[in-house]
Amino acid sequence: MPETITVIRESERPEVPFVGAPVIGGSGAATYRTIIGDDTGEGLPIRTGIQTSMPGYQTRVHSHPYVETLTVISGRGEAWLDEEPGGEPGRIALEPRVTIVLPADRPHAFRVCGDEPLVTLGIHTFGKRIVNYRDAE
Repeated sequence: MPETITVIRESERPEVPFVGAPVIGGSGAATYRTIIGDDTGEGLPIRTGIQTSMPGYQTRVHSHPYVETLTVISGRGEAWLDEEPGGEPGRIALEPRVTIVLPADRPHAFRVCGDEPLVTLGIHTFGKRIVNYRDAE
């Protein structure tokens, strides 16, 4: 655990392409900046990053073996979760200042709605990012 305060500036973090699902129309591109990760958060039980998703982008259906939170900074989108036992699939409108908490091992995905980028802050409640893609099974 850190013994001093750590300051991390988003603008100083590397931006990497983020893979999504194939899309029809729109650019479908996304980028990701890890904020708290391997080099800035050693020993911390969380991992955070900012994802910027362009119009037409959607994630592949996936899950994590830990809780994930997603906060919308700007833009609009839609998230969906696979159905709970005995229930219906959940759909959640994503808009600025909305945070969703995704249960561990619950398949989910999201897509951009509209013509503006969707910018989100993701917090993974585990020090390493683990993604299980449904289409990889």
